[in-house]
Amino acid sequence: MRNQRWFTPWLLVLPAVVWLLVFNLWPSVNTVVLSFTNAKPLGGGKFVGTDNFVRALDDDQLVDALLNSILYMLVCLPLLTFLPLLLAVLVQKKLPGITFFRTSFYTPVIASAVVVALIWTWLLEDRGLVNGFAQQLGLVDGPIGFLNDRWLLIFSAIGLTVWKGLGYYMIIYLSALGNVGRELYEAAAVDGAGPVRRFWSITVPGVRNTMLLISVLITVSALRVFSELYILTNGTGGPGGRDMSVVMLIQMYGRGFNGHLGYASALSILLFFITIGPMLLLLRLNRKGADA
Repeated sequence: MRNQRWFTPWLLVLPAVVWLLVFNLWPSVNTVVLSFTNAKPLGGGKFVGTDNFVRALDDDQLVDALLNSILYMLVCLPLLTFLPLLLAVLVQKKLPGITFFRTSFYTPVIASAVVVALIWTWLLEDRGLVNGFAQQLGLVDGPIGFLNDRWLLIFSAIGLTVWKGLGYYMIIYLSALGNVGRELYEAAAVDGAGPVRRFWSITVPGVRNTMLLISVLITVSALRVFSELYILTNGTGGPGGRDMSVVMLIQMYGRGFNGHLGYASALSILLFFITIGPMLLLLRLNRKGADA
């Protein structure tokens, strides 16, 4: 067999390297450069130093968007960390018809986020199924403003995110639970440990690393939420534009012929560092827990 030429491996990795350079590295570098300019889509910009970042400090819309994104993260993080684990523990059991429930829980994951958000919009609007059902039962006199009240809209979007993400994280937990030795559960049962004690003493420590991974994924996704809020607010950002996420704000400033690409790029840089913070905190807490 002929020896391969020295450049053969480089030819094999060249497409992936080009892809990373063109669609990952270059946009990232360009975003950093644009954040220090007043660039617009149809023209080059001038260097303005840190003016865009100073402007962000006085932007009331950014304050609201940050509050919304942080609230989104704080609510989604515990729900999507523990609820999928409970589901995984339940569907892991070998019971008749359990495959149906596994499939049912995972179905929302494969559905388009836009389609799911539109369905939720139809359900939660003033004349939607939820309000109609509640009024027919006499629970409320008028429609509940799920999509008209600032905080109800935020929590409606959170409910959508949790409902859609349960199945995805459940599958990850199922793979992790397969690595937890059954003999540990048997030994604990012999010692008199009940289901709750076995869950906290064996299951949770056994999937600790997976919980950290899921926590990081949820944190990043929650801080970068876009589709759910965009569809539920019909792109308007809710009442007074106060239900925007940071990503929605970036899109608002950067779109159109007169978009402020420089300021939108500065917001992107800020979002990057805001996202890194909770991730580092989670990693530090995990390290302390492992050393304890």
